[in-house]
Amino acid sequence: MNITRRKTLALIGGGVITAAAATGFTVTRRPNQAIAPWALAGTYADPRKKALSFALLAPNPHNRQPWMVDLSKDNQVTLFADLEKMLPETDPLNRQITIGLGCFLEVMRIAAAQEGYRVDLTLFPEGQDDSHLDARPIAHAVFTKDASQKPDPLFHHVMARRSNKEPFDTTRVVDPSALAQLSESIDPGVQFGGSVDAEDIAELRELTHTALQIEVETPNTYQESVDLFRIGHREVNANPDGIDFSGPLFESLHLTGMFTRETATDTSSTAYKAGLDAVFANTDTAMGHIWLATETNTRVDQIIAGQNWVRVNLATTALGLGLQPLSQVLQEYPEMDSAYHTIHNRLAPNGGTVQMLGRIGYGPRVAPSPRWPLEAKLAQT
Repeated sequence: MNITRRKTLALIGGGVITAAAATGFTVTRRPNQAIAPWALAGTYADPRKKALSFALLAPNPHNRQPWMVDLSKDNQVTLFADLEKMLPETDPLNRQITIGLGCFLEVMRIAAAQEGYRVDLTLFPEGQDDSHLDARPIAHAVFTKDASQKPDPLFHHVMARRSNKEPFDTTRVVDPSALAQLSESIDPGVQFGGSVDAEDIAELRELTHTALQIEVETPNTYQESVDLFRIGHREVNANPDGIDFSGPLFESLHLTGMFTRETATDTSSTAYKAGLDAVFANTDTAMGHIWLATETNTRVDQIIAGQNWVRVNLATTALGLGLQPLSQVLQEYPEMDSAYHTIHNRLAPNGGTVQMLGRIGYGPRVAPSPRWPLEAKLAQT
């Protein structure tokens, strides 16, 4: 998680790094092992592994990387959900996890097309349950070399794509024409919405701020996130899924005991207050919002929403814009009911399900998120 360094340092004090350095502890290390998959993308000879090495860089909730693939049949990929990577508190119906799997499939398809391969997908070939994901396959994909397969121009932005979790520059407005360009990346069957109108921005800032506060103030949902904190390069390298707190600042705060899982859950601690300030700085600096909705809310709808979400993420990258999902207000647990219905009345007044909502704006460049290597995501057969 890229909590804004400026705000955290202002609240906690820059002397922490100096104090940590005085102990002889090295605080400049980066989780190089955990970000190595970014450098390995595209280096595989097998066209399926080549495409998958890009797919595993796809956005996904809480960076859980909830995918496992079976390559036991020639020219085929079978995708499964890793049931150990679910988010039962914030995503009890596994809807957001399914969207993340859709992102994975779309990046796989885009990367395969770059090499001249057509990917024919069969979604949920053995059926599905709308209440939860299970051990049945999510998708079956067949790779076929096809001279008529055209590369997707969005491929060129796969390596630069990020979910930007830093505050945006509130002095730079987003031109309304950007929304029209982003909508061109969306397939028929998914409803694209967006606004850079000042009144809409103010209203959606308030709604997303409120939803984030609900998630943090609901003990079980907040604890789910805290349990996924990876603090310092050693933890991130050892377990490169979850919420990344690496870099000199967090290494130092952790070493001095100012930032731990315990302080993060202590509502009287400086770490807790600084964390709130930082994440609210994100919702409160949105310079526009975009959203995707579907008429129904089947598992297939959720996969398609994910496929289109990563496309719009790649399109924002192409425009030089930052994009961050603001999924809290769309979560389906009791404490979020009021906010959930409010946002649906606002963004889908004629019915349907808002599958994704995000803020757009101009933000700083951010580092790639940690990833498990491809080999860790291959099912043993």
